[in-house]
Amino acid sequence: MKMEDRLFGRYEGEQVIEYSLINDAGMTVSVLNFGCVITKILVPDRNGNIENVVLGFEQFEDYPKWSPYFGAVIGRVAGRIKDASFELAGKEYRLHANESPNHLHGGNKGFNSVIWEAEKVEEEHAVGVKFFYQSPDGDEGYPGNLDTTVTYLLTNDNELIITFEGKTDQTTVVNLTNHSYFNLSGNLKRDCSDHRLQLEADSFLELGPDLIPTGKMIGTAHTPFDFKSGRLLHEGMNSSHPQNVLAGKGYDHPMIFSKKGENRIVLSDEASGRTLEVTTNQPCVVLYTSNQLEGPFSISGVQARNYLGVCLETQGLPDAIHHPEFPPTILEPEQLYYSRTKYRFSAKRIGD
Repeated sequence: MKMEDRLFGRYEGEQVIEYSLINDAGMTVSVLNFGCVITKILVPDRNGNIENVVLGFEQFEDYPKWSPYFGAVIGRVAGRIKDASFELAGKEYRLHANESPNHLHGGNKGFNSVIWEAEKVEEEHAVGVKFFYQSPDGDEGYPGNLDTTVTYLLTNDNELIITFEGKTDQTTVVNLTNHSYFNLSGNLKRDCSDHRLQLEADSFLELGPDLIPTGKMIGTAHTPFDFKSGRLLHEGMNSSHPQNVLAGKGYDHPMIFSKKGENRIVLSDEASGRTLEVTTNQPCVVLYTSNQLEGPFSISGVQARNYLGVCLETQGLPDAIHHPEFPPTILEPEQLYYSRTKYRFSAKRIGD
């Protein structure tokens, strides 16, 4: 196993470094110290062709200009916070309303758009990078100094393990995730509409017109949100279900896992033979089928368009601070925030 790094660009006077983690099977994961962005994940298809299976840019300048959070760490809080405000310990906090009147993905300058300190990690059967960032008290309106560590570890079993840790000196709210857009066709040869998704979720969160959870949990049975036996993503994109239509003809929904503890997600693409198996300790995954990706930019030479990627954002329930019935996303000074998600890639060969 080995690791390489190179200068990828500059941001606000600081160097942006790309670290490439390479295992003995030829899998490569490339990440930046800017936003902990995953720029590439190179894995083989059923014929051994090694291609990129995430959306990203070749030039750094495109990230701050165009990126809809491609591959980035989202924080302090993933998703939307209604009215860009919340009450905590009897005090009201006003956040940056970067999706007015609401707060989205950590605000105007969230964890996705800052430079992180980096430290290389070398283990017997894994290589990785550990990133560090201190979000100061009042950052984007949040209380407390929050020390965050993000670790990307690549193993020889074609596993990428992402762990998040956080410590605060004041009561605050934390809900971190990685916002990679996956496309298992390889090098964006096709969109993700024919990807098959399987996961155990008995319910999902209903969204209001502002795409913020209403608090109502809807059963998945007999709906396009039932993925227990596997379902092609285009079934939701073409669905007349009011929630699919509301999200822009697709999915942008928190799927609530049926059980506590480690949960499993399987995404596969029959044409390439690739499969991504995700396991996480988080209570939900926000499934987003890039229904709003159209734009005047290209992604590795491919014109941006809807459905080019699918996000599997493992996290706590969005806007939980306004819903006491949800699992809490409040972090106390004596607590350690901890989140772990593993992504394992494989390819089914013809005849398997």
